Amino acid sequence: MNAPVSMPHVMPTYGRLPIALSHGEGAYVWDTDGRRYLDALSGIAVNTLGHKHPKLTPALQDQVSKMIHCCNYYQVPLQEELARLLVERSGLTNVFFCNSGLEANEAALKIARKYGHDKGIDKAEVVVYEKAFHGRSIATLSATGNPKVHAGFEPLVEGFVRVPLNDIAALEEVARTRPNVTAVFLEVIQGEGGINPARAEYLQAVRALCDKQGWLLMLDEVQCGMGRTGKWFAHQWTGIQPDVMPLAKGLGSGVPIGAVVCGPKAANVLQPGNHGTTFGGNPLAMRAGVETIKIMEEDQLLANAERVGNHLMAALRKELGNLPGVVEFRGQGLMIGIELDRPCGVILNRAMEAGLLLSVTSDKVIRLLPPLIFTTEQADQTVAILAPLVRQFLSESAA
Repeated sequence: MNAPVSMPHVMPTYGRLPIALSHGEGAYVWDTDGRRYLDALSGIAVNTLGHKHPKLTPALQDQVSKMIHCCNYYQVPLQEELARLLVERSGLTNVFFCNSGLEANEAALKIARKYGHDKGIDKAEVVVYEKAFHGRSIATLSATGNPKVHAGFEPLVEGFVRVPLNDIAALEEVARTRPNVTAVFLEVIQGEGGINPARAEYLQAVRALCDKQGWLLMLDEVQCGMGRTGKWFAHQWTGIQPDVMPLAKGLGSGVPIGAVVCGPKAANVLQPGNHGTTFGGNPLAMRAGVETIKIMEEDQLLANAERVGNHLMAALRKELGNLPGVVEFRGQGLMIGIELDRPCGVILNRAMEAGLLLSVTSDKVIRLLPPLIFTTEQADQTVAILAPLVRQFLSESAA
C-alpha cells in the first residue's frame, strides 16, 4: 500500500487516494512509483481521447507555440471554428464559451432568468430535479438535488422548483400551479446522482410540455455529452432538441473548457454586457475542442463508444448480473453505473490497488467512464479486475 501523499499547502477539499499520477498513454496511466493503471474514469469523463494522443498532443504543442490566451476584446477565429462544429452537430444556433461545466450551467441559469425577465416575469423559476448535480457555485449548488452538497452553504438561491425524474405528472402539476416557471433544467443521464437516465418518452413529453408552456428546455450534457453514449449528445437518442445545452468535460480532452449551445429561442437572450468571462474561449481551449471533434470523427469514436460500451455492459451483466447485492446496471455507451444494495466506497481503493481507476458515486453506484478510445480488450480487462472485487465485497459485508 502506498504511503499517503502529503499536500499540506493545498486546501483539504478532496478525499484523495494515496497515489500521484505522473503520465499516461492511451487508456493507461502511471504513478510516480512507476505502477501502471487502466484508466476507466478518464478524469471523470474528461480525457475523451485518453492520454498522450498522437494527433492531439502535437496540435496542442503547436497552439502553445502560437498563442495560449487573448481576451474577448478581439475576434477569436478558433471560437467561430469550434462553434460551427458544435452547431452543425447539434442542429442548434450559436455558442457561448466558458471554462467549466459549472460555468456553462451558471450561464444557462442566467439565460433562463433573462428569458423570463424579457417576457415580463420578475421572479423567474426553473424546474430542477431530485438527485441532479449541476455544480458547486451557489446558484448551481442550489439547482443540485443533493442535501449533502447543500449542507453548510445555506441560504440557497431561490427560484428553483424540484421534481422527481421520469415523472411527467409532477411536471404537469408544476405547469398548472407555478406561473413564473421559465425553463426545465435536467441532465439527460444524471452522472453524480448515480447514472440515472431520463427515459426517452419522458424527454419527449418534457419537450412537448415546454413547447406548450413557452418554457426553455435546458439539457445538461456536461458529463453525458461529446460522444460518451455513442451519439454526439445523449438527447439525440430521443429525437428531440433542447433550447439550451451546457457542455464541458470531454469537449477539450483534458484542457479546461465549457460551452453553452443555444437554439433559436435562447440564441439572442444574452447581449453585450449581460455575461462574459476572462479565460473563456481562449485559443488553447478552442484548439483543443476543434481537434477533439476532428479526431473523434477521423477515428470513429462515437461508433466505438457504442460498440465497446455495449460489450462492457454485457460482460458486466454476465459476471455480476445474478449476484445477490447487485441491484441494477444503468447507462449507455461508455457511461455505466452498477448499483449495489449497500455503500461501496471501499471498492474505489480496492480497484486502485488492483490497477483499475474508477469512481463510486451516490454512495452505492460504481461508475465507469473510460476514454472513448477504449477497446473491447480493455473492457474485458476492466471486468476481470472489477468482478472479483465486487464478489468479495458483497460476500464480506452485510446489506
